[in-house]
Amino acid sequence: MTIRNLDALFEPRSLVLIGASERAGAIGATVARNLLSGGFAGEIYFVNPKHSEVAGHPCHPHISALPHPADLAIIATPPATIPAIIADLAAHGTRAAAVLTAGLDAPLRQAMLNAARPALLRILGPNILGLMLPRLKLNASFAHRHAGAGHLALVSQSGALITAIIDWATGRDIGFSHAVSLGDMADVDFGDVLDYLAGDVDSRAILLYMEAVTNAAKFMSAARRAARVKPVIIIKSGRHAAAAQAAASHTGRLAGSDRAYDAAFRRAGLVRVLDLNELFEAAEVLARQPRLTGGRLTILTNGGGAGVLAADRLVDFGGDIAPLSDPARKALDAFLPANWSKANPIDIIGDADAERYGRALSVVLADRTVDAVLALYCPTAIAPALAVAEKTVEAVTNAARQGRRPIVMTNWLGEEAVRSSRALFAQHDIPSLQTPGSAARAYMHIVRYAKAQDALMRTPAQGAADLPAIGTASRHIIEHARREERTMLSEVQSKSLIAAAGIPVVESLIAASSDEAADIAATLLRQAPGVVLKILSRDISHKSDVDGVRLDLASPAGVREAADAMLQRVRERRPDAHIDGFTLAPMIRRPHAHELILGMSVDANFGPMLLFGAGGTAAEILSDTALALPPLDRDSALDLIAGTRIARLLAGYRDRPAANLIAIADALVALSNLVTAHDELREIDINPLLADAAGVITLDARVRIAGPGEAARQAMVIRPYPAGWEKRTLLEGVGGVHIRPIIPADEGLYEAFMADIRPEDYRLRFFVPKSRLAHRFIARLTQIDYAREIAFVALDMQSGALLGVVRFAADPDYKRGEYAVLVGSHLKGKGLGWQLMSHLIDYARAQGLEELFGSVLSENSTMLRMCKQLGFQIAPDASDPTLRYVELKLTREAHAG
Repeated sequence: MTIRNLDALFEPRSLVLIGASERAGAIGATVARNLLSGGFAGEIYFVNPKHSEVAGHPCHPHISALPHPADLAIIATPPATIPAIIADLAAHGTRAAAVLTAGLDAPLRQAMLNAARPALLRILGPNILGLMLPRLKLNASFAHRHAGAGHLALVSQSGALITAIIDWATGRDIGFSHAVSLGDMADVDFGDVLDYLAGDVDSRAILLYMEAVTNAAKFMSAARRAARVKPVIIIKSGRHAAAAQAAASHTGRLAGSDRAYDAAFRRAGLVRVLDLNELFEAAEVLARQPRLTGGRLTILTNGGGAGVLAADRLVDFGGDIAPLSDPARKALDAFLPANWSKANPIDIIGDADAERYGRALSVVLADRTVDAVLALYCPTAIAPALAVAEKTVEAVTNAARQGRRPIVMTNWLGEEAVRSSRALFAQHDIPSLQTPGSAARAYMHIVRYAKAQDALMRTPAQGAADLPAIGTASRHIIEHARREERTMLSEVQSKSLIAAAGIPVVESLIAASSDEAADIAATLLRQAPGVVLKILSRDISHKSDVDGVRLDLASPAGVREAADAMLQRVRERRPDAHIDGFTLAPMIRRPHAHELILGMSVDANFGPMLLFGAGGTAAEILSDTALALPPLDRDSALDLIAGTRIARLLAGYRDRPAANLIAIADALVALSNLVTAHDELREIDINPLLADAAGVITLDARVRIAGPGEAARQAMVIRPYPAGWEKRTLLEGVGGVHIRPIIPADEGLYEAFMADIRPEDYRLRFFVPKSRLAHRFIARLTQIDYAREIAFVALDMQSGALLGVVRFAADPDYKRGEYAVLVGSHLKGKGLGWQLMSHLIDYARAQGLEELFGSVLSENSTMLRMCKQLGFQIAPDASDPTLRYVELKLTREAHAG
């Protein structure tokens, strides 16, 4: 991922339009007109050899004739001309180009990229509407109107949708920081733009329209970063595309591509909407209101029916009606009619005038148990719409002056009678929704965003380093299957692999004949009430489909008879299948157990996906499953479970006790670890997994691995815990030290560590006086994206206490990383800082980072001395005389020198 030269795209000081035209209807003419009428303060140049001027503005014959290089080029010329134009722009010093032209075939696109690459010239497009930067009064597009300035960033693969959204927003006084058409994304894509917008202070929220993602790993890393700091709302088209390839497992058929997108969006903390109405609703609220701090919504209405409609839709969307507090009820009782609702929704009765409405709203806004208010108004002659709106604005303004800022949304029902009221709300940044239902849905977007933020910042109870590592047994099983030239593992091999990951299984035994099956059954029946008999064939994935399963056989003779009959039936139904024999296992009787499915398949965009849901032979018909991206910890596994309908049954009902959810979650984490450890895995079915209060056990499993010559599996889009970078060492005066990558569960250790840091050491590290670190700050230090940053902690091998930490955060180009290091105040001078820094440098060099740098207080002589010994160059910081700038080149040549 890279934001290199994106400043030229989004903050240009000059631009050139290539293909400027006077011809009516030409894109070059429309763009020229929009550029000149927008009010852009920078230099605007036109290039077209056919014109000496366009719209009264000078026009140059070619790029080399420009008096100065332009930061940004807008190109509206035929496809065949694009590569040469890009080459000329690169030679002239232009750093970014927006290619509006459509119709570039693959060879032309590649030629265009090849021409841009030597100068790192960034390309937006091709096939785009253009871009608008309202803060700079720049409209470099062929849209029909200018976007108003505001704080929403709009990024879309569809140019047509940009024009529709801008048209909608103009009538509601909603403005934009950016409106960016991505088009074919030959170079600049969603990941690049999200990375840029995450750090843009003018963009309070980001709206995305996506048709497809090109680089899922880059997108996920950038999306997670952006969603941590501002709302990201996404609409993804193509939800119902048919699966392109049949799968051998239940998991593959249950894990469709759009569901993979949905899982990815949830993991990144994005809020997904399904249509433009929802997108507009989310934009209306997020553009105008602060972040939600709780989930308690109060509905105020002068029409009981409207309030009930809103409450119904809120429940439909998964929301809850907040109970009315006793103080609020008493305050309202003091002036409302005796027949008011006395509950939430608060119906103040249809004869309410503007004064009663405003007074009731003031009471609700003053109630500190209220997090959000939906104010509904039904037009009446007693209370004119505008008068009630004015009282609403007055109540909200007064509450803000008193420090109360709950989210306030309005729904003035009607159209003509309430038009001026909606305009008034827009002027005061109060969201106005069209219907009670749309208001309820918009509120739930805010709730979902708040929950996504909580999930991103949650302190997990368990982390990667606490789980048993995947040992060599699983590697041996996979290698043995490959030597047998298997892609579909046998039942015994599949179960052995699942067991090696730490998931309990019922052991299966193999019989080559019906007689051997009877002998094995005789042994099993000494301890089990019955046995399960299954056909064994590498060619048959779903045994039930060929009547290849018999349950609860109670005698060796019964097993022999069932085996002979099964063999005959299978040969009739699948004469092509090679039969290896039978498998036998003890019959498990757990009457209160639920049948579940756990699985993995590989998505074409997002790589390995994990699946959980209701299992058994009817898993596909029930279709009660949820997906998640690995890696998982216990908390994210519990979230995955909660996303299914069967989760409610697992919680227990009537005389059926609750299942052990922790055991189920740990099985999912173990599966995640297995998938992370072995790139050869292509599909896994654990079905059924029995789950009850006693725990879980696998009854059957299928595993498919890559065949000879099969392409390598796509890498996981979320970089897993880098287990290979753990290290143990012995330091004199310190003892045994375990150095490993930081994990989210380290938050508690980190907090205790920081509490023991002396104020002076704290100041030398953070450059400010010591203060208590907030949860969100520590969460950001411990919940890192291994794709763009790393932190190593040093732990006391006896007590487990945190002794020191070192980290770097790389730029989006992954070229330079800013480092920081801190060791316990009582451990200074014992070599721990040196150990941590050396480990960090080794990691940075192995990952291909080119440079580590940092700022050190001039008075921090210990750190400066260590930096010099480690090879850092030290120089005064030009921006601050109290600091020294330190830099270490990590290239092999620099290291050798």
